[in-house]
Amino acid sequence: MDGEVSGPHSGPMESFENLVRTEFAPKTTYLNTASTGLLPARTLVAMRDAAASAAAGLPSDMFADVEASRSAFARIVGVPATRVAAGASVATYTGLVAASLPEGAEVLTAEADFSSLVNPLHMRGDLKVRSVPLERIAESVGPQTALVAVSAVQSADGRIVDLAALRDAARAHGARTLIDASQSNGWLPLAADDFDYVAAIAHKWVLCPRGVAFLVVPEDLGESAGLTPLFAGWASGEHPWDSCYGPVEELANSARRFDESPALFSYTGARHSLALIEELGVEAVHAHDTALADRFRAGLGSLGHEPVPAPGSAIVSVPGLGHRQEELGRAGIQVSDRAGNLRAAFHLYNTAADVDRLLDVLAG
Repeated sequence: MDGEVSGPHSGPMESFENLVRTEFAPKTTYLNTASTGLLPARTLVAMRDAAASAAAGLPSDMFADVEASRSAFARIVGVPATRVAAGASVATYTGLVAASLPEGAEVLTAEADFSSLVNPLHMRGDLKVRSVPLERIAESVGPQTALVAVSAVQSADGRIVDLAALRDAARAHGARTLIDASQSNGWLPLAADDFDYVAAIAHKWVLCPRGVAFLVVPEDLGESAGLTPLFAGWASGEHPWDSCYGPVEELANSARRFDESPALFSYTGARHSLALIEELGVEAVHAHDTALADRFRAGLGSLGHEPVPAPGSAIVSVPGLGHRQEELGRAGIQVSDRAGNLRAAFHLYNTAADVDRLLDVLAG
């Protein structure tokens, strides 16, 4: 992985490379993390062991894996674990936030943002949902805006929202914020404490099995915003095993009150995937991923192609080349076709050779 992680000495780069090679051995040129991340070897082993134990009638304590996953995610985004709920989808958590808003509230979103984020807001039917171009979202926040809901990185083309400008604009007008970090968590540093809510599925850049998602809530657990644990079950009780029958007498005194009943086998794998991201470090992953994306952008220029402008993003989207996805697949290169655009996503298990392989096939 020549030149992908910078530093004054070779040690950090070699450590990064060695750890990645221990965990990943893809059989393809896999450039599709924006759809689904690869599972690390440690994650696969943990899930196999848990399944084998369950089959033998000796199930492991997978609820401990949920708590380890919650804590790891909290450390990655820089908040206490008490502010993190564990679930399975962004849409569920967006719906929860949507339900907290008063009738007629204005919600600001970005045009063509991911459906799991925006659709639950529209399903309320009595909210004023206003969509603007991503580049104008911060300047579009006004005194009537109750909530701004936007993906930190756009799924379709990798464009990055100006999080600092959005934070400042929302604070200036008293608007709450909901950031979908599904396409950024794990490679783009994010200070979750800057926002009211941060939601993210985890099967992309933090390399977890499907069925894992998180929601960061305010320090007061959203009470001042009217956030209600509408789907709370026994697992949301302060004492879950004493909350199995009848109404839950005491909800968890933490964001666990917003937990969905967890997909335990997925969380058994998730704790190991999240631990790997912590070991590598988001800053190092960011440097690695964006260096590869920049290499691809430079190569595209030499081929006469212009990607969607998304400086600093690990996702590169190229207009007019989406039709070549099948051809690339036959050549062993995994990418996506999004609205006619070829979308390549560069992550920690990718190398400069992967970039050059993609460019060579596109040039053919």
